Amino acid sequence: DKWRGINFSGYDAVFHVAGIAHVDIGKTEKEDQKQYYAVNCDLAFEAAKKAKEEGVKQFIFMSSIIIYGEDISLRKKRVITRNTAPMPSTFYGDSKWRAEQKLTPLNDTDFHVALLRAPMIYGSGCKGNYRLLRRIALSSPFFPDFPNERSALYIGNLCEYVRRLVDSQRSGIFFPQDSRYIRTSGMVKQIAGKHGKKIILVKGFNWVIVMLAYAPGKIGRMVNKAFGSLVYEKGIDISFSGIDDKPV
Repeated sequence: DKWRGINFSGYDAVFHVAGIAHVDIGKTEKEDQKQYYAVNCDLAFEAAKKAKEEGVKQFIFMSSIIIYGEDISLRKKRVITRNTAPMPSTFYGDSKWRAEQKLTPLNDTDFHVALLRAPMIYGSGCKGNYRLLRRIALSSPFFPDFPNERSALYIGNLCEYVRRLVDSQRSGIFFPQDSRYIRTSGMVKQIAGKHGKKIILVKGFNWVIVMLAYAPGKIGRMVNKAFGSLVYEKGIDISFSGIDDKPV
């Protein structure tokens, strides 16, 4: 609670990135579930309210594509548009969505609330799915060359996006993503190459991937999540342009 003692009045914007994520929901206890909402939702609202009361002009909240749920499948490419309704399927996604709903009414002409619904963030130091892919890239000599597409955002591009957002003092919902979709196998190969490792992409494993995608329970979900296609439509976010893709 040390942040409560900080005077926000000297700042033009607050970028709120505090949160809890990437916990195995199947093993989450009720107390842990409460913490999701306390940190991802309530803390964000309290920080925004304090910022507004102390004269800050803009509050940027780091939300996530996860608010649209984890309905990812090998059988069908899922494309999210501005009109796609949020349908969170995890405590993490639901807590982010509830935070957005609490923050939005704070927006007015003097206090601008910006909601960033980011896809997977990749680059040095990133956690979650990227960290798992990095671990695989550095330890395995082979990886399935399965065709899929995912929206993603390089950490450097995120920083530049936020800088432009602060400079513009914009409010609203934003969908930052790299100009090109990624392919899971392509990203694994790039990560390996950057660290001097060689990895062979094998199409012969693809039939195994397809079969595992139909497996019940956790295995099926993990395979669909890793190799399914989930993207924001091209042109969904036209507020900023010219951010280049960077190597992983």
